[in-house]
Amino acid sequence: MAYWLMKSEPDVFSFDDLVAKTGRGEVEEWHGVRNYAARNNMKSMAVGDEAFFYHSNIGKEIVGIMKIVAPAHPDSTAELNAKGEVVWECVDVQSVKPFKRPVTLAEIKATEALAEIELIKLSRLSVSKVSDKEWKLLCQMGGL
Repeated sequence: MAYWLMKSEPDVFSFDDLVAKTGRGEVEEWHGVRNYAARNNMKSMAVGDEAFFYHSNIGKEIVGIMKIVAPAHPDSTAELNAKGEVVWECVDVQSVKPFKRPVTLAEIKATEALAEIELIKLSRLSVSKVSDKEWKLLCQMGGL
């Protein structure tokens, strides 16, 4: 299993929105990503991988865990390129559980053991990798 961190602006789509969809038996297409590195990370994901749900811009904090429930597929919001192909892909996700307490970006930056996390090193990347060690530490920090 691999671990990831995926960002969303909570005023557009929050973890609570994902929990509500999951509660109705729905999944969420993680669409709208328009960065090649982030897209390639999603193409590397496997069903069953888990990801942190990170509220970006507002809050700047990890608030929960979600799982990948469908592999990369064409993004339904993407336009076709000149060849009539969909360049952008996405995965489908479902909520797993909320953190007992959010872990803020300030806390992450202040934690020496997280100095190499892609969230900090590649701060503009909306879908990033998380190591096993980082995953375990962040789950502990979030009360899980």
